[in-house]
Amino acid sequence: MTNATLGAPPTDEAMRTEEQPAARSALSRQRLASAWLFLTPMLAVLAFVAGWPLLQTIWFSFTDASLADLDAARFVGLRNYFEYVDYGDGTGEWFGLFFDAQWWNAVWNTVYYTLVSVSIETVFGLIVALVLNVPFRGRGFVRAAVLIPWAIPTIVSAKMWAWMMNDQFGILNDMLMSVGILSHPIAWTASPETAMWAVIIVDVWKTTPFMALLILAGLQMVPSDVYEAAKIDGVHPVKVFFKVTLPLIRPAILVAVIFRALDALRVFDLIYVLTPNNTETKTMSVFAQENLFQFDQFAYGSAASTLLFLVIAAITLVYIKAARLNLGGGR
Repeated sequence: MTNATLGAPPTDEAMRTEEQPAARSALSRQRLASAWLFLTPMLAVLAFVAGWPLLQTIWFSFTDASLADLDAARFVGLRNYFEYVDYGDGTGEWFGLFFDAQWWNAVWNTVYYTLVSVSIETVFGLIVALVLNVPFRGRGFVRAAVLIPWAIPTIVSAKMWAWMMNDQFGILNDMLMSVGILSHPIAWTASPETAMWAVIIVDVWKTTPFMALLILAGLQMVPSDVYEAAKIDGVHPVKVFFKVTLPLIRPAILVAVIFRALDALRVFDLIYVLTPNNTETKTMSVFAQENLFQFDQFAYGSAASTLLFLVIAAITLVYIKAARLNLGGGR
């Protein structure tokens, strides 16, 4: 007959087994409390510098606010987003951001710029990371040199490339004409056909090192014995890349893409400096800035800023869901 049936006191081992979960639970609660203690100041600062301005922007989007007197803003509902004006003769017209062709042109420019530039930067970043991951003499110097474009401020890069792409005295036209690619100079930043590609070229030049750096970190996490086993088995290097390397660095690539995509969706300074007042490259951020501060349509610009936030949030959530990213875990 067992001790349980006899009502005998539990043994020392049984007591230790019962105490372990309780001890772990107390330790978990202590760690959780410590984590919240360290996170609270950061969350408070984040709420003050990001949350409060965001709430104010959303509020102003439902008002007729003007920069001249923001305190006199009055609630106008959804008028900045959509409004039907009846002319009284049986006809009418829709107004507001949802019916603004310039806004949708800015949305298209932003999405196009993001898709093309991030795709090219991912491919180039992967190539650069693979090269930098191979041991060779002077690799440290090359790694540092590759990061120089990323270290240059965006405004400086934009101005530098604006001079290089100038159709009168830019060095880019001279180089392409000297090798026979161009027959005449091109106004890269002013022509409707080349303005967006000029922006993408500068962005790829500047941001590819960022992608290479993140992907290189993923490459260095791949265990070397995997490659040694593949080499012993005589597997072709191309097959090793697609069957071993690429799946193992996929999480690093996905994280790099989402970081870069978020940055591209809110691009402002590069386009504002390189192609000012060009409708072919005007993005959502530029559209919002113009209405907020240049056209004195603060409420309308606030509505554009609110939609910009919602578009970025929606694309981010869709990407995280589609890529099955677990940002709280190791994947």
